Amino acid sequence: MTFTMPPLTDDDLTCLSASFEDQPAESVVAWAVDCFGDRLCVTTSMTDGVLVDLATRVKPGIEVVFIDTGLHFEETLETAETVRRRYPIELHVSRVDEPRVPFHLSDPVNCCSAAKVAALDRALAGKLAWMSGLRRDDAPSRADAPIVSRDARGLVKVNPLATWTDGDVADYVARHDVPVNPLVAEGYLSIGCRPCTRPTLEGAGTRSGRWDGVRTECGLHLD
Repeated sequence: MTFTMPPLTDDDLTCLSASFEDQPAESVVAWAVDCFGDRLCVTTSMTDGVLVDLATRVKPGIEVVFIDTGLHFEETLETAETVRRRYPIELHVSRVDEPRVPFHLSDPVNCCSAAKVAALDRALAGKLAWMSGLRRDDAPSRADAPIVSRDARGLVKVNPLATWTDGDVADYVARHDVPVNPLVAEGYLSIGCRPCTRPTLEGAGTRSGRWDGVRTECGLHLD
């Protein structure tokens, strides 16, 4: 199916985002699928399969992008395999070539942009839009995240779960028996690479276990 870029201005996206504030996530996903068709993909960190579950209920066979940095926990890779087998998806594992000296050792400050952002850029080539599981209550840096916006590449970015709370996620997981990364039960509420991920501290924000608390964003969601 061939699509051309819909005539959506930034103002249009702002209005759409506002109109989705009181709509269920399924409606947001359905809009994105109807609008962008096969030039839309879902991205996931494999903390859980909630967004994949939602998306496949609307569009079986949708492309799902998982960025493999080569430094994931074994549990994360196992979750990716569980999701691949469980859902009718086209799983696209995107990675960049690891240098002789790993990024996290040679340039830890820019490791994420070198490995994760570059891999996402590659995966999004030819796309018009992408969906992420970003939620506003993940961290203060995400508190104002829109449901629909335009990213730095000029693509439309859709966050169907932006308004969801931790309770909403837990309820959806229970109702639909959604796969969850085993590390979540061990206190890892935000799961990235082994060298920079720790269990979330009690009473701290969901992403406080990332990068030893120095930062909460890797760059994938910064416009």
